[in-house]
Amino acid sequence: MTSPQPTAAIAALPESRPFIAPEELAKLGGHTALLRLGANESAFGPPPAALAAMQAAVARTSWYGDPESMDLREALAARHGCTLEGLAVGAGIDDLMGLVVRAYLDLGDVSVATLGTYPTYAYHVLGYGARLETVPYHSDGTVQLEALARRAHETGARAAYLANPDNPSGTFVERSAVAAFRAALPDDCLLVLDEAYADFVATAELPAMETDPRVVRLRTFSKAYGLAGARVGYALGAREIIATFGKIRLQFGVNRTGQIGALAALHDERFIRDVVAEVARGRDEYHALAASLGLRTLPSRTNFVCIDIGSRERAEAMVAELLRRAVFVRKPGAPPLDGFIRVTVGTAEERARFGAAFTAALHALSPGATFGNRTVPGATLGNRTEGDVAVS
Repeated sequence: MTSPQPTAAIAALPESRPFIAPEELAKLGGHTALLRLGANESAFGPPPAALAAMQAAVARTSWYGDPESMDLREALAARHGCTLEGLAVGAGIDDLMGLVVRAYLDLGDVSVATLGTYPTYAYHVLGYGARLETVPYHSDGTVQLEALARRAHETGARAAYLANPDNPSGTFVERSAVAAFRAALPDDCLLVLDEAYADFVATAELPAMETDPRVVRLRTFSKAYGLAGARVGYALGAREIIATFGKIRLQFGVNRTGQIGALAALHDERFIRDVVAEVARGRDEYHALAASLGLRTLPSRTNFVCIDIGSRERAEAMVAELLRRAVFVRKPGAPPLDGFIRVTVGTAEERARFGAAFTAALHALSPGATFGNRTVPGATLGNRTEGDVAVS
């Protein structure tokens, strides 16, 4: 008896998950809870107005959400000075990436990206039968824009992905460099600009909000707005791009309560300013902590900091040692950043707890030490086939 088989393209993919949830890691580590500093969630929660609006909306969960997200799109269009036709709402940036790939990459088509950047983009590219060509980071964690543009020309890429600010490095490309990068790409290559962390950067430093039919910008309510669990993101682009998304998007993919919470959060500008300011203080604390321990960090314009532990092996051991101490962090998966760990800015109390745990863990790990052979998946970012790390 024969059984149904997946397509050849899907069957050829290795089994993988871009991320292992902290809930699963807690169980694997024998903990009831973790200090959650690995997923870049906001430690400061949603604005109170958003919580109140969502709580009031729960009783209507029996209703579908507005498939057009009209109220939210109108508010976003007013915020960004664009038209409704230039804006689409989706279930987080991850959902919108899937629309980009499905709409603009055919089977066998190429997209270019930095090796080790946000892995969900690669997950979509490979999952829909396209091909990803990569260029590594510079040793300082910055993106090699010129090399990426060259690779796009060499491969005939139809899309180029740039996270700015970048995840997992935290580095930022200034607006003039982004414009030069777009100009250096093939004209028919779509620039996918992932701006998940844009709220931590001054508007004047970001690319101008102008419509370019060769660019789509992706934003989210998951970071500064503290609504990661609500899954609300949006795309800004030319009318033609947004209309193309409309052909294939899930009509009711964004939940009703999430729409309502995002709309309320958008109007609480003071709360967001306070979060951004506290995150900046937390980044400074992490930089100072690392320096006091003789470790370097990468500059960051996000809500996390990358700390250099010295090598891939020591970084993996640090992730494992912190997990043993009920602290959840992640690490980049590809060189040259695979010797770093990445830690989210928590509240002042969480930062103090991390500092104590990190210092103790660092002292526990000596050069050349053996850290055991039991494996825990999911501590490494950006590598579809190597998700395990050793844990003592």
